[in-house]
Amino acid sequence: MEIKKLEAAIEAILFTMGESVELSQIADAIQQDKETTRKIIQNMMDKYQKKDRGIQIIELEQSYQLCSKKEYYECLIRLAMHPKKPALTDVMLETLSIIAYKQPITRIEIEKIRGVKCDHAVNKLIEYNLICEAGRLDAPGRPILFATTEEFLRYFGIESLEELPILNQETIDNFKEEAEREVMREMAAGELAGGELPEELLPEEETEEASFTNWMEENEE
Repeated sequence: MEIKKLEAAIEAILFTMGESVELSQIADAIQQDKETTRKIIQNMMDKYQKKDRGIQIIELEQSYQLCSKKEYYECLIRLAMHPKKPALTDVMLETLSIIAYKQPITRIEIEKIRGVKCDHAVNKLIEYNLICEAGRLDAPGRPILFATTEEFLRYFGIESLEELPILNQETIDNFKEEAEREVMREMAAGELAGGELPEELLPEEETEEASFTNWMEENEE
């Protein structure tokens, strides 16, 4: 096997293992004696040091490991500290969809559309920076209005709200069905606990069917 292929094989081994690998193991893997393997690895180490590369091979007591160069640690730290893309549950997605299409919108209006309380979903969406407070409604109690953020656009890969797809009846029906299932789950949990369902988990007085129908008609206008 030519030198370039041996180097590529060693590089693949070290990259895949992710930790130090003994010289003897590398030699067995590439079917070469230890001295030849050592010389090949040393040559690779020299190449990594001479070139503008972000990785290097280090020797640790007859073992070798592929790792990043210390001058790039700051970049790695910034990456590690960057929050992961949040995973959204069906409930959060439904709540976010309502806010996206009806913004600015109050929590009560969201609950009328879904038919159930949405405190947890709204709080998580705020935590994920997908929605934010957008002022207050000029009405008794001055309820908070919610709207989507720039992070919302980045999360879904769109440049503006105008790129949002048009809602169809199937989507509305799915929202309704999930809201009904949510109510049933919470009611069952309340019955098993032998107590009444907490107020925040009770469905709104207005029927879900009427709420969803009204919402659909408003979005079609």
